[in-house]
Amino acid sequence: MAFTKSRLRRLRSHLSSRSLVVGGAITSLVLAMALLSLVWTPYPIDVLSVADRLKGPSTAHILGTDQYGRDILSMLMVGARTSIAVALVAVGIGIFLGVPLGLAAAARGGLIEEAVMRFNDLVFAFPALVSAIMITAILGPGAINAILAIGIFNIPVFARVARGGALAYKSRDFVLAARVAGKGETRIVAEHILPNIANLLIVQGTIQFSLGILAEAGLSYVGLGAQPPLATWGRMLNEAQTMMAFAPQLALYPGLAIVVTVLGLNLLGDGLRDMLDPRLKRREA
Repeated sequence: MAFTKSRLRRLRSHLSSRSLVVGGAITSLVLAMALLSLVWTPYPIDVLSVADRLKGPSTAHILGTDQYGRDILSMLMVGARTSIAVALVAVGIGIFLGVPLGLAAAARGGLIEEAVMRFNDLVFAFPALVSAIMITAILGPGAINAILAIGIFNIPVFARVARGGALAYKSRDFVLAARVAGKGETRIVAEHILPNIANLLIVQGTIQFSLGILAEAGLSYVGLGAQPPLATWGRMLNEAQTMMAFAPQLALYPGLAIVVTVLGLNLLGDGLRDMLDPRLKRREA
């Protein structure tokens, strides 16, 4: 009974976290909008209508139209899908390549650890967005190359987080007991270390997700991200910069979409960190 009350108390504490609730709500709304765009948008984004250009908000067009007569709400919905897809795959690249590298560095040490750390230093020596622009400029514009460019810089981030977390648990009693019991390093990492650092990776994943959306918007803004007719928030900003004098709302909507989405993901990351932090769990027990 006491155990159940303790769990209920922790659950109420987690749900009362403003960061978790607000961040989760914003993120869920953006995800829902992106998923909805897969099957429906108010208007097709690849159809131009000169007669409807630069119309204000109305029942027909809730947020109005752009200089080409395209529905802004439809563009924002498809832009959300593009940003989330690029950022999600880029984070996936970082996790599936960076985490094994970091765990191998912590478990094996020696030459492997030195090689992983020097690779991390090499990648971190260059500004991420500038390097992503350079990579996409060399490989050519497009969503796939943007994913590769952003994903490359997620690898050392997750490698460093995984290595640091693994080193913190490497000398713990339960890991030493598993080693004495004859378990190999790979099995110890998979069964004992990785589950204990999953919270660190989840929180870091939300942070990198938000940074991936920013990076995708930056690449699209300079014309190196996803190409037309696919809509992106960054390219919407680029196209709106010449219309600022008489149609500032064209830049306002995608700018707000980027800010709100990144804010929501950062709040969600803060809330998850508070919820998953083992030190907080011990205090609440």
